[in-house]
Amino acid sequence: MLRDLETWDWYVVRVAGRLVAGVRCRLQDGEWDIGRLMVVPDLQGRGLGRVLLEHAEALAHPDARSCVLFTGAGSADNIRMYRKAGFRPRPDREAPPGAVVLGKRISGR
Repeated sequence: MLRDLETWDWYVVRVAGRLVAGVRCRLQDGEWDIGRLMVVPDLQGRGLGRVLLEHAEALAHPDARSCVLFTGAGSADNIRMYRKAGFRPRPDREAPPGAVVLGKRISGR
């Protein structure tokens, strides 16, 4: 975790002091890497993840040509949200075991 704080930018959502969601981002090899998009279980399905994803995309480094992320291969709800946001499978990228890599071109780049 401490290493991640040195190499990633983190954004979190708090409600009445409670940490309820978060996402991390960084520029890596010309891509805007989005990771660890998390929403507490009791607030999932209300659009908070989508808002955080949009926020992460909006913060993309000017040198990034695309956004990339990975999620569990069996995470149907996550995959559906990412597909609605324009992310598509990236067969050119190796995924961690049990995961899929998704990517999206950044408009105008």
